[in-house]
Amino acid sequence: MREAFIDLCSIPKMTQVRMRALLARFQTPEAILAAGDRELRAVDSVSQELAHGIGRYRRTAEVEQRIRRAEELECRTVSFLDPDYPVNLRTIDRAPPVLFLRGEIRKSDEVALAIIGTRRATPYGMMVAQRFARGLGEQGVTVVSGLARGIDTAAHIGAMAGGGRTIAVLGCGIDVFYPPENRRLYDQIAANGALVSEFNLGTEPAAYNFPARNRVISGLSRAVLAVECKDSSGVLNTVRWAADQGRDVLAVPGTITSETSLGTNQLIKDGARPVTVLEDLLEALNVEARAQPKPEVALSESDHALLAHLSENPVYIDVLAELTKQPMPFLLSQLLDMEIRGIVRQLPGMMFVKSIG
Repeated sequence: MREAFIDLCSIPKMTQVRMRALLARFQTPEAILAAGDRELRAVDSVSQELAHGIGRYRRTAEVEQRIRRAEELECRTVSFLDPDYPVNLRTIDRAPPVLFLRGEIRKSDEVALAIIGTRRATPYGMMVAQRFARGLGEQGVTVVSGLARGIDTAAHIGAMAGGGRTIAVLGCGIDVFYPPENRRLYDQIAANGALVSEFNLGTEPAAYNFPARNRVISGLSRAVLAVECKDSSGVLNTVRWAADQGRDVLAVPGTITSETSLGTNQLIKDGARPVTVLEDLLEALNVEARAQPKPEVALSESDHALLAHLSENPVYIDVLAELTKQPMPFLLSQLLDMEIRGIVRQLPGMMFVKSIG
């Protein structure tokens, strides 16, 4: 089925509307590819050009490469007809007819909250996003975001630091690592939740993909929390989708002098619920808080060696590399692992601080 969906999505003029109509009629991608011209033309929205394209379709070397990449990444496909299709997403208008997945989506992921915000986050925004996401993870709430720089990255890391699950919705193919610096995080999310894309493998992160991506972020969630954004931002696009989908919109208040808080403060003025503590989020989700014993953090020798160079004062990654004499790829991998375990915290500009006493 995975290969057949990659084939279908590679056919020119195949849109999501047409894919949904064809699946509703033929049930499987294999049946669509095997259908005759007359059967295909009988489906609403299927043009003669598309019907001929399906009938004449032959797999190219480029498509073969996409299929190999899907196999390497253990990517699978789920259509809106499958029982595994996310329950929350199924209820929205314009739900994607097929999703490309890496990792897995579970029943527990129905209790999910989206955390969104600017790519150019302040240290305050990064700290708040990570703290709330960690608290949600500890409470068994799945955190949904978009794997972008800034607030999204902090949200995914925070959820995993709390021992929770997180779902990243991509604005590109599931085999395209964007932004490139989140390559390691991409693998961590696949192991602790899921990566989701409605786009065929090989699709580049074009700007026009992200508004569509945003409707899936809100659609997978019961509510949406805006942490930081300007007064004109893609974050507000997600908020509009959330409102249209009947999702609650929440926002973190920020200082009135900060450009990155203009959007969130305006959202609150417009009726979004202000959030200052984790309990506000749990109440919006109708989740009863449960006591969480503070886990002991086991530190390795390499953890101790790196922590010796960190404090509450931010240290640039280049300075850490010089102090530790570690190759940059190894150091970045270690820092990400320590960040997920709640030992260190990353600030904007690739600076790091110690998070434990």
